[in-house]
Amino acid sequence: MSLWNAAEAEAATLGKAGAPFAVDGLSIDTRTLKPGDLFVALKGEARDGHDFVAAAFQAGAGAALVSRAVAGGATLTVAHTQRGLEDLATAARARARAKIVAVTGSAGKTTTKEILRLCFDALGTTHVSAASYNNHWGVPLALAALPRDAEYGVFEVGMNHFGEIRSLAGMVRPHIAVITTIAPAHLEFFGNEDAIADAKSEIFEGLEPGGAALIPADNPHAARLLARAAQAHVATVARFGAAPGSEARLLAHEPDGEGMRLTADIFGARVEAKVGAPGAHIAANAVAALGVVALAGGDVLNAAAALKNFTALKGRGARFTANGIHVIDDSYNANPASMAAALALLKPASGRRIAVLGDMLEMGAGGLVHHAGLAAPIADADVDLVFAAGPQMKALWDVLPAARRGAWAASAGELKARVLAALAPGDTVLVKGSNGSRMSLIIEALKV
Repeated sequence: MSLWNAAEAEAATLGKAGAPFAVDGLSIDTRTLKPGDLFVALKGEARDGHDFVAAAFQAGAGAALVSRAVAGGATLTVAHTQRGLEDLATAARARARAKIVAVTGSAGKTTTKEILRLCFDALGTTHVSAASYNNHWGVPLALAALPRDAEYGVFEVGMNHFGEIRSLAGMVRPHIAVITTIAPAHLEFFGNEDAIADAKSEIFEGLEPGGAALIPADNPHAARLLARAAQAHVATVARFGAAPGSEARLLAHEPDGEGMRLTADIFGARVEAKVGAPGAHIAANAVAALGVVALAGGDVLNAAAALKNFTALKGRGARFTANGIHVIDDSYNANPASMAAALALLKPASGRRIAVLGDMLEMGAGGLVHHAGLAAPIADADVDLVFAAGPQMKALWDVLPAARRGAWAASAGELKARVLAALAPGDTVLVKGSNGSRMSLIIEALKV
């Protein structure tokens, strides 16, 4: 059975189909479009998707969602393509029989979502949002692609301003909402962490009647999140973490080969599991995922058994070895909490521990203080050398002891050669920074 046919899409969007069609997926990018997809011609600040409709049909698109006349294949013409996409998402949610989960938080959203993919895949047909599709177009794109026969759906929801999560959660209408953590991310837009907690807690407002919220018990803002859940009249509120009383409680975790073993108490049931990647933050994400499975009424032990297949994601802790150098690629994003968690991954290394760090962006007026504050987790992880890139990382560089100073440069591109020249076989290297700091340049150089 197709995902959408012309008649269903017309009814959902109030659009007009130029010819009968049936599509099996959705895409907004001709480079990743699969034959049989509906190409959605979104109009952004820099590009207009209508300019790529011809390429979409050449790539095998089954139809195109457009707002003006185009040639080359079947079309669904709507008043506005963003609204048309949202209409499809709303209709997909209305017809769904799946148990729906929404994930947000200052860090760990995508990792938790991918762990949930493994957990629910072990239990039934599962649909999960791709990559980090968590914004005003990513969420409806993922939701509109929800198969009608899915048993579970997991959607990542992000924001950098008030009201964004409220709107997206109202579209997703989850049965379960989980907040991974609250940390000083996007401070430029919010000013303080209480405001970030309030913005993230908008996800509770979109819960279905009788729905459940899962919050991080170990977080300093747990009490505020509990209060916001109460204001939203959430039927069931549970906690995850190491704190006593947590319904999904992490009891222990220890390294085991390339991964770790964890022990947890999930709503009164003792669970032991092998996880395919190490780290305290991964352990917390895994326990959160098991808590979600329990709240969804799923088989927690079967879900836990699937955790052995988890591997850290590209840019979010993925590991590789090149020329005898062990690399931890955490180059996709960064805030103080995720920096500390990533730096802790260096401590078990047997060779030199080297951190290559780029600016944490959107940190607001206190950004320099937060960058300088990384000196503490660097010391805790016994890091041997630090290489730093970016104007804000200069604040960290200035407070580092001389023995830990590798090099500082204004950009990742300028730092790259200094890093490569300093490394030797046996070193373990963490590369981390906000995506905009372009630390991926150094990752790509290390692969050569």
